[in-house]
Amino acid sequence: MDITLTLLSCMAFMALVAVISYMKTKGEVNTQDGYFLAGRGLTGTFIAGSMILTNLSAEQLIGLNGSAFGYNLSAMAWEVTAGISTIIMALIFLPRYLAGAFSTLPEFLRDRFDDSVRRMTVVLFMVGYSLVTIPSVLYSGSIAVLRLFDVPGLFNVSYEVGLVLTIVIVGTIGALYAIFGGLKAVAVSDTINGVGLLIVGLLVPVLGLVALGDGSFSQGLSTIATTETEKLNAIGGPDDPVPFGTIFTGMILANLFYWGTNQYVIQRTLGAKNLVEGQKGVLFSGYFKVLVPFMMMLPGVIAYHLYQDENLQTIDLAYPHLVKDVLPQYLSGFFLAVLLGAVFSSFNSLLNSAATLFCLDVYKPFKKDKVSDEKLIRVAKITSIVIAVLSFITAPLLMFAPEGLWQIIRIFTGFYNIPVITIVLVGLFTKRVPALAAKVAIIFHVIAYGLLKFVWEVDINFIHIYAILFAIELAIMLTIGRLYPMTTPWHFTAKAEVNMTPWRYAIPCAIVLVGLIATLYLMFSPVGFVNGLSNAFVPALVGLWATCFVAIGISLKWWRVKYEQGLKRLASQHA
Repeated sequence: MDITLTLLSCMAFMALVAVISYMKTKGEVNTQDGYFLAGRGLTGTFIAGSMILTNLSAEQLIGLNGSAFGYNLSAMAWEVTAGISTIIMALIFLPRYLAGAFSTLPEFLRDRFDDSVRRMTVVLFMVGYSLVTIPSVLYSGSIAVLRLFDVPGLFNVSYEVGLVLTIVIVGTIGALYAIFGGLKAVAVSDTINGVGLLIVGLLVPVLGLVALGDGSFSQGLSTIATTETEKLNAIGGPDDPVPFGTIFTGMILANLFYWGTNQYVIQRTLGAKNLVEGQKGVLFSGYFKVLVPFMMMLPGVIAYHLYQDENLQTIDLAYPHLVKDVLPQYLSGFFLAVLLGAVFSSFNSLLNSAATLFCLDVYKPFKKDKVSDEKLIRVAKITSIVIAVLSFITAPLLMFAPEGLWQIIRIFTGFYNIPVITIVLVGLFTKRVPALAAKVAIIFHVIAYGLLKFVWEVDINFIHIYAILFAIELAIMLTIGRLYPMTTPWHFTAKAEVNMTPWRYAIPCAIVLVGLIATLYLMFSPVGFVNGLSNAFVPALVGLWATCFVAIGISLKWWRVKYEQGLKRLASQHA
């Protein structure tokens, strides 16, 4: 009876998501822009909802809480400091992407450099998505579902069979949205599931604190605030998952690549109705990242206080254990639906973006003749099906050598994130650096990173390695630009298809987000809750927010005007 209720409520919520997505996209995916960019009509709500759920996976839900259970809150840096990257994306990158009416990042790189640079980046993205990222998202998400809901036990099958079943079911559902609904169906379904994730994500720690306090929420809160408070420390030491110093080196670059240049994340921003809605969506997603420590790490701390003496087999079991203990049975189906939504959100976003890259940056340029929208969409659907089937075959193989393959996954991201963000930054902010510089930087990075990971034993945190390689590649590109400059400087050509007036409150909103990020680090540090509130906490907090309010006042009177004038000049540029 309990299993039946769980499955029925899960299917009911998923059916609701499907119906709403169908109604919202009916008749709107018959054109190239309609299928790949949601008709350039996405509002801030759908952009934020889709970016958030694309970013947050079931593996993060389990992994971040596991890190908090086993170590402390230092791993929150990956999530919280991403807010800075969303600000840079919203205020600097996005206006330029929309002003050029680009559909993909490689399309911008072709415009700035040449077609060879475009092809090189397409190869990096397509190989990474098809052979590594998509199968790993499907595998890790399916593992999360298995851990939380004991699928083999539910259906009385072996672990291997249960995993394959979960992969195929989750993958098929995710593929249906991407193949038949295009980007808008992905964005709509992501937003609804995102609301569900927010509800469940905040409900679990609340119920966990009640359980920790023997029925009293305030007592549970008091326990984690006064007992073994080193678990609340976000200032990571050398032996913690994320040393604090890495925040100021390679982490900002990795996050900026992800939020500002990674096609499967930025594609929904390229489909914004106008710059106002695009900036709202990106900045709102940054605000959501501020909630991550409470949704995805606080439960791990609660689990530590509840289960530290139970010798859990692995720290990754902390969150599943807590959910099973505190979540009422009648909500388990809703939780399963939201969890599945998070899994196939990343999956369908990757599928949609891989199909977009293939169609717009490989197939269409190869055909040379004008390709009809109908033909292009048909090719996109076939591409999505082929990649989905490949992932169904590849994902289950991860169970046979998970450690080795997880290492490959981590390594591969490093092969393309830093060269891409380097050439995009140089491309945006210089006019004479030639395509040769971008090609040399990409080739150098692939070789150097491969040597550092496979040949030489370097005792440096991989996040610091990101920063070192970025500095070298930046120097290479600028040097080549100085020695062999373009004879005709690159000139940005504005051809915006949407209104380019910026959001009036974009800069104040960004300042408040920076203030919230700094506040989190004050709270979860020796100045704040670690070892009890210090005398410096309140003065530091007052000083921080006084500075923020002054900056907001200046932005409304002066910075905003200067910013709007700069964007007007950008939007009016013509070749």
